[in-house]
Amino acid sequence: MDLLKLEKIRESLQNSLEKITPFEQCALLDYPDYFNIGDHLIGLATIFYITDVIKAKINYIASIDDFSEQRLEQRLSKEAPLILQGGGNLGDLWPHHQLFRERIIAQYRDRSIIIMPQCIYFTNDENLNRAAAIFNSHPNLTLFTRDDYSYQLALNHFYNCQVIKAPDMVFDMANMPMPAYQFNSKRPILYLCRDDTELEKIFSPSALGIPNLVVQEWDNSPKQWIYRGRGRFGELKEWYWRLPGMVLLVREGWQRGLAHPKQWLPRQKWERFHPYARKFDGISDSFIPRFSWSLMHAGVYQLLQSRLVITNRLHGHILSTLLGIPNILLPNSYYKNEAFYETWTYQIPYCKFVKQPSQVKESVEELLSLFAGSSK
Repeated sequence: MDLLKLEKIRESLQNSLEKITPFEQCALLDYPDYFNIGDHLIGLATIFYITDVIKAKINYIASIDDFSEQRLEQRLSKEAPLILQGGGNLGDLWPHHQLFRERIIAQYRDRSIIIMPQCIYFTNDENLNRAAAIFNSHPNLTLFTRDDYSYQLALNHFYNCQVIKAPDMVFDMANMPMPAYQFNSKRPILYLCRDDTELEKIFSPSALGIPNLVVQEWDNSPKQWIYRGRGRFGELKEWYWRLPGMVLLVREGWQRGLAHPKQWLPRQKWERFHPYARKFDGISDSFIPRFSWSLMHAGVYQLLQSRLVITNRLHGHILSTLLGIPNILLPNSYYKNEAFYETWTYQIPYCKFVKQPSQVKESVEELLSLFAGSSK
């Protein structure tokens, strides 16, 4: 692993984030209540930065669906800023997130608002112009962008905002203690392949020409976990989950125990004894980031079962990079992956970006040769 180059990206992130005006408390909005592990990694990194570096309290955490104006006003002082989650959904490809973001910016002009590092993509000029009008009408809006393309677009259209370029928030966890990756030629090659709106269809598993390729999405098992008898951060499940001890028995005894015995012990160490696990104790609604912490372990465990990762998920690439796993990033449906790689991770020697399916096999062989030689 090239620690110096990873640290260089982390320093770029921290230098950019230093431009945030210090505050004592805040709200963190658009927090994920779905099972995209990448967005939970961003959320965790944001929480750690706010609490460890800014030394501020997060008095309110809310997803789009459980946001409450009343709870926000009850928990926050008048001068406290609103922090909007970073990621890759600023634009009209994921309209649910963008419409919520525009609603918050339009409604809370009396509060400073900070949008953490985002990629920007609009397919429709009318949607871009509407967003620009809302953003530019806010008197104190800071927008972090996480690639050169998004940065230039923001400078051109969001001219009344403070626009700052920064890497993805997850790079702030570059120094976090992680399970060690060890190259093992007997482990499979993983294709972590998204199957949603951002899929670039020419990169089908068969098109890559890699024998015995393991094809997965982010670990699906967390989607079945039961937490406190509730669904997505609030919806009550059937009555029998109210029986004392029933949720704990099913979740820990079966879903997260007997059904996945190899993961049980490392997950216990991660959730109970990892030094970062203590950081949630002083956070309001600490159940929400602890949920993210469990998902992070699922993602880490999944990637570490492979000797090399091929992925079209940006955070499959980022997390593999932090773990020191050789990885190949493929295009998504628009410029996001390529723009991020060319702005930041091009400098990491065990990462590659491949533009055509026919080039993947050669890049796999090159990376495996590099790691096989260094492990002798």
